[in-house]
Order: sequence, then structure tokens, then C-alpha cells
Amino acid sequence: MRDKINEALKESLKAKETLKVSTLRLILAATKDREIALRGEDKTLTQDDILQIMQKMIRQRQESAETYEAAGRTDLSTQEREEIKIIETFLPVQMSDEEIQSACKKTVSDIEAAGLKDMGRVMNTLKDRYTGQMDFKKASAEIKSLLQ
Repeated sequence: MRDKINEALKESLKAKETLKVSTLRLILAATKDREIALRGEDKTLTQDDILQIMQKMIRQRQESAETYEAAGRTDLSTQEREEIKIIETFLPVQMSDEEIQSACKKTVSDIEAAGLKDMGRVMNTLKDRYTGQMDFKKASAEIKSLLQ
């Protein structure tokens, strides 16, 4: 994954795509930060870690874009949305709402979750199975409705 991002960065530098260059550099910086943090724990950065970092970056940009829109700053909102598109090109295809519902139902039945006290177990199982493919905010709402 990191090699793919580095290649895209080189191509963007050659093409002088400034927004893409800055976004890719942010991704690489975030992965480097996580890698440094994991050194103290004697762990290595995995593909799933990188996917989680990128999903977090997308969530942050979505929140920022909404804030900018509320403040009437459409120029900044547009930039955030463009960065989201760039980050999403490195993520696996995202699951549709129906697929999320189906995966949540299957996971709840697989681990025999009985109530809201099992929500953490269900979410952890979903994160293990679907990292990078699922919007966990939507999944959380779906699980909450299933377990109530």
C-alpha cells in the first residue's frame, strides 16, 4: 500500500497536481507517525493499520467540509471533498448500505450477541472482517438498532 502511495506521489509531483501531492504527503506522514508510535510496542504497521488511518482521515475531512459549509466557506469545503476523493482511490470498494446491514446481521448472529452490552464485541469483529470496506459509523447505528 505504501509503495502504491509513493508511486502516486511521484506521478503527482511530475504532473504538478498540488492538492494531490499535499494529500498524499499527509497520508504518508500519518502512516509514519503511527509506525513510530508502534516501535515502542514492538509492532509493525500493517495494511489494516494504513486503511484505518485513511478512513480516519476521510471522517475528519467530512466533518471539516460540513463545518465549512455551515460557515459559508464553500471553497474550503470543496477542497476537503477533493481530498476525500483522492484518499478514497487507495481504499477498497466501499460496501453499500444493504451490504452493511447484511454484514451486521450476520456478525450479530455469528457471535450470538444478545444486547447492547455486546456492541463492542460486534464492532471489533466487524473491524477485523471489513477494515477499509465499511463505514463503521453506519454500521454502529445498524448494530444499535439490531441489538435493542
